[in-house]
Amino acid sequence: MNPLKNVLFILVSSSLLFACAAKQAGNIDSQQPDYVFAWPFIDTSDMSPRGGTSQGEAVSLQAPPTAQWQALRNTKDSQIERDRAAILAMAGEYRVSFDFLETIVFDPPFTPAKPYRSWATEKVYVIEDREDFISLQHILEMYVIDKDGKRQGPFIQKHWRQDWAYQPASIYDYRGANRWARTDVSSDAAQGRWSQSVFQVDDSPRYSALGRWEHTPSFSSWTSEKTIRPLPRREKSVRSDYEVMVAINRHTITPQGWVHDEDNLKQGGPQGENTARAREVGVNRYHQLEDFDFAAADEYWQTTKPFWKVVRLNWAKRFAENPTLQIRKKCGDTSGFMAFLGFAEKLRSDSPPSAEDQQTFVEETLDCLTQS
Repeated sequence: MNPLKNVLFILVSSSLLFACAAKQAGNIDSQQPDYVFAWPFIDTSDMSPRGGTSQGEAVSLQAPPTAQWQALRNTKDSQIERDRAAILAMAGEYRVSFDFLETIVFDPPFTPAKPYRSWATEKVYVIEDREDFISLQHILEMYVIDKDGKRQGPFIQKHWRQDWAYQPASIYDYRGANRWARTDVSSDAAQGRWSQSVFQVDDSPRYSALGRWEHTPSFSSWTSEKTIRPLPRREKSVRSDYEVMVAINRHTITPQGWVHDEDNLKQGGPQGENTARAREVGVNRYHQLEDFDFAAADEYWQTTKPFWKVVRLNWAKRFAENPTLQIRKKCGDTSGFMAFLGFAEKLRSDSPPSAEDQQTFVEETLDCLTQS
């Protein structure tokens, strides 16, 4: 399949970039929800989850405990070393499930929106590892079983990135209306804590928050402060009645992999009023895979990572030079993320752009997309 069509296939397949399903025996059929958590008395006939419905090939899960869990358990040094081991434990090869459900609805008629459910196979790479900073890049590699039972793929997609900084001097906050602001963090507030900063597929910012790691014999867990974030892609195409999510995140490392759970308050209306629409729970489970072929993801990342480093550095430069940034969704008729993803595909061609051309493209694109 043409590399650019590869990108378009995944984008069109669902409202999420990671929407294709990775199926194995025992998974719940997303089209037949016999039970919807927290809504026992509503008619579930209209509550079949939306999201990715493509069928993927069967996968094998590693038997716990994983190597990452064992490395974490064997770390007996300082708190920061245990924290670092927990963050690094999120790297690896995973089957991922994404589930979101509104548990409280504040607006009449007080009925929840359809749940969201999706699946993916994903590899998480360590792209930077310093004593006080770790960066993890997520790359999707998926195989789809078509209606004739034939295997299609691999489909590759650069996904989200998470940066972890120990006792950071600043983080960035989302202020609504596609504006982000750099916020200083006092030494007292930063003491012993890590910030997690999450970036979208084009390395533009999404949210950032402070939190502290807790380590127990059963798990290691980091819980964020409340953080404001823009609507996720899974909501942008179907919701216009709220503007931001006020969220608390928890990342928990387990012997099987890790779990990212969310407490999301959907807040604000079309005129910006500070009104809560609904509260949502999200559970994203990362289960370590065994013997899954991520060769195509490895090739993509090896080929394109110099370009994405240029993108990251230029975004960081913009924030260093500007206390606030307004980020446009499009440059001309092209969305920002499609511009970057499309250019990255050129590096996989027989005549890849030069380093100078890459730098020029990134600077010109960000000039178009950002305004201080």
